[in-house]
Amino acid sequence: YMGSGRARASVEAAPPPRTMVCAGGGRIGPALLLLLASPLRRGFSSLQVNFLHPEFERRPSQIVTQANMKVEILPALTDNEKLVKMEPGLQVYGGDSRVGALTQKVSHLTTFQVGSLNVKCLSTPCHTSGHICYFVTKPNSSEPPAVFTGDTLFVAGCGKFFEGTPEEMYRALIEVLGRLPSETKVYCGHEYTINNLKFARHVEPNNTAIQRKLSWAKAKYDGGEATIPSTIGEEFTYNPFMRVREAPVQHHVRETDPVRTMGAIRKEKDSFKVPKD
Repeated sequence: YMGSGRARASVEAAPPPRTMVCAGGGRIGPALLLLLASPLRRGFSSLQVNFLHPEFERRPSQIVTQANMKVEILPALTDNEKLVKMEPGLQVYGGDSRVGALTQKVSHLTTFQVGSLNVKCLSTPCHTSGHICYFVTKPNSSEPPAVFTGDTLFVAGCGKFFEGTPEEMYRALIEVLGRLPSETKVYCGHEYTINNLKFARHVEPNNTAIQRKLSWAKAKYDGGEATIPSTIGEEFTYNPFMRVREAPVQHHVRETDPVRTMGAIRKEKDSFKVPKD
């Protein structure tokens, strides 16, 4: 994801911010590049983007034109150190010392700015022990806030508990992310929407919100469109990991405690065979 906190009219008059925000350390380093307000030496007319996920190394370069901006998608850089060498002085924020080229280590409720954007760090350890989500607002704007959730919250799903516990994921989803404004847009690190919704349907076959969202997601996929973002409010209607306090989800795993339900749902999801429909 890329964001700039400067108005288009002023972007050429003042140096843009140079900030990279990482979701957290882990087995292959940061989960994703959350915000990159890169030095755009000629304003917004041309931009090169390097993806940091190894998956993109297998994809060809391409040119995308959108909103009068030429965007060149280049092969992936495999670590932050290479990107920092390309852009000396780049600030790298993260919540884990394993984040490559880290310059600013953050913790829960740390705040900073990217241009006019206000960023609040939310500690959500579980997928990785140092995982941070980023809650972004813009003063005096009618746009809803956004949260960049990395590998913690996906559309209709959540990340595996590689370095954490059901208690930690419950806190992350329900007590931290779940308390954000319901209209907050959710930008996650991976798009597993259809498979996640098929599992959600398995857990709650009579949930009409899941059925509607799955039909919508399939149509988006068939049209080559993304299913991201969702909103925090929507997630509470169809995401089984956000619904661990609801009776139908607890009944499915024969639990009455929401934390134990979280663990049971995650264990079942890890071995779930996705139907082909």
